[in-house]
Amino acid sequence: MEHNVQDVQEERIRSNIGKIPMQSQSVNTWKKDLATPAVILVAEDETNVAAVLEARLQAFGYTVCAIVRTGPEAIAYAKRHHPDLVLMDILLASEMNGIEAARQIRELSDVPIIFMTCLNDPAVLDSAIQTNPSGYLVKPYENAELRSCIEIALIRYRAAKEREKLIAQLEEALLQVKRLSGLLPICAACKKIRDNQGHWHQVEEYITTHSEAGFSHGICPQCARELYPEYAKGKDLK
Repeated sequence: MEHNVQDVQEERIRSNIGKIPMQSQSVNTWKKDLATPAVILVAEDETNVAAVLEARLQAFGYTVCAIVRTGPEAIAYAKRHHPDLVLMDILLASEMNGIEAARQIRELSDVPIIFMTCLNDPAVLDSAIQTNPSGYLVKPYENAELRSCIEIALIRYRAAKEREKLIAQLEEALLQVKRLSGLLPICAACKKIRDNQGHWHQVEEYITTHSEAGFSHGICPQCARELYPEYAKGKDLK
């Protein structure tokens, strides 16, 4: 199989990454102040690079749920394990590259995806951006760069989820407030209220269902005089 210049360059850089020492003192320092535990899926087809990356992630305090070598495997594992984040190499051991795998994963979930590549090519970057990634790392990268990229992606993702949850709660609260606003179709004779489906309900039933109000039943003076004249006779009903 013929190799172009970029393939040779990538192979050389990947080989060098596999030989980079772990810098254990620095990694242990990062682990001490780790604030965001996470389960991470790694898509990397180079065995040595994947082994070094897994060791670094575990030293930071993250959990690696799987290491895959192809795009279809990345999609399958993302669907099965529901990781908190995906580290995706752009060139994988399959016809499907990491960008296409990320695009298909995005169709299944909004999990944050960080691309890793040694191809410092604007065209590749532009293609990757179309998938709305949470980060982009050019190999070789430092431990601090890797960890900070992951942390930022996780924090932004979880903040967005909290914001979505809050908005949903506010919308529900607003819906509750507005439920009894506007015009209510009410029968002039029996005073039943018609809902949006065309069904008629007693006033107390409708209000109880569509608000936080409750009812305690009694009888007004006018009805008491009409319904119980003997009881009401001679009494000062107000």
